[in-house]
Amino acid sequence: MSHPFRHLGTVNRHRRAVRRHCRKAGIFWQGLVHDLSKFSPTEFFAGAKYYQGNRSPNEAERERLGYSAAWMHHKGRNKHHWEYWRDIDPVTHVYAPVEMPVRYAAEMFCDRVAASKIYRGKSYRDGDALSYFERGHAKDLMHPATSALLSAWLKLLADAGEDAAFAAVRAAVKEEKKNRKQKKKHKSA
Repeated sequence: MSHPFRHLGTVNRHRRAVRRHCRKAGIFWQGLVHDLSKFSPTEFFAGAKYYQGNRSPNEAERERLGYSAAWMHHKGRNKHHWEYWRDIDPVTHVYAPVEMPVRYAAEMFCDRVAASKIYRGKSYRDGDALSYFERGHAKDLMHPATSALLSAWLKLLADAGEDAAFAAVRAAVKEEKKNRKQKKKHKSA
């Protein structure tokens, strides 16, 4: 049975939570445009059809069909997913993970925390996103530097809470922005 309004409610609650987190992380614009592809027909109709409320509809679509067309559409359009950051290695000529820019890793952190809050509801604890990350295989498949950065932020969240974690994320984003400006300045000189 399709649940378009329930799915829409979940998507909107998630996007609101990500916007709040992105503001804390110093990436306000990314929070505004986060997950807009979820409103595309490919993603929205599958989300409504496979809606359950306590986990991603992509998982149910994958279980039923053997793949998730919605997920494949989503990951190819959203730079905050590590799966977006895979390319052909110029030496081995095999697809391999690429290190994510910090600003997108920061959005990934915000996304994972928000998803944990939405799906866990009142049971949410600051260690939930870390537990999910450690149980999964993403840490082994993404670029080692990206995995280490995300893991450090999630551990900080679990151990010291949101204020400390978002302060660390914000500092890393600020440092990356400063470095980008310096590189741009040197290129134009």
